[in-house]
Amino acid sequence: MALDSFLNEESQRRVVDAIGVAEKNTSGEVRVHVEPTCKCGDPYERAVEVFNKLEMYKTEARNGVLVYIAYKSRKFAIIGDEGINAKVGAGFWEKEKEILSGYLKAGKQADGLCEVVDMVGKRLAEFFPYQKDDVNELSDEISYEE
Repeated sequence: MALDSFLNEESQRRVVDAIGVAEKNTSGEVRVHVEPTCKCGDPYERAVEVFNKLEMYKTEARNGVLVYIAYKSRKFAIIGDEGINAKVGAGFWEKEKEILSGYLKAGKQADGLCEVVDMVGKRLAEFFPYQKDDVNELSDEISYEE
């Protein structure tokens, strides 16, 4: 089953565009990863695996954030790298997770991802504002595994 079964082509484009817009105000990096099932059962643990596989730890300021969704398993996680985690307390992404959960339950995954990506970008901008010499260190494309 392809990514299209969760996000059609237009929805994928909307999410990628939302990532680009969110990153215009921060030196932080946002990625979205989607897969049908959570391969290890624990969405946080799987998000850490994906984060490392995507080499998101290679940003200069260690300020990458991953939104991970296993849509058939109905599980997701939002995790940040050590740069952002050092500046915020535990539960920093709770509001974003609550909002995404509501959208996913309503079957509005693209709307939810776009809103959460926007919120994550704004939160990153509080601690990692855009720098004039900023380069996009990570792909804005949605990553997907079968």
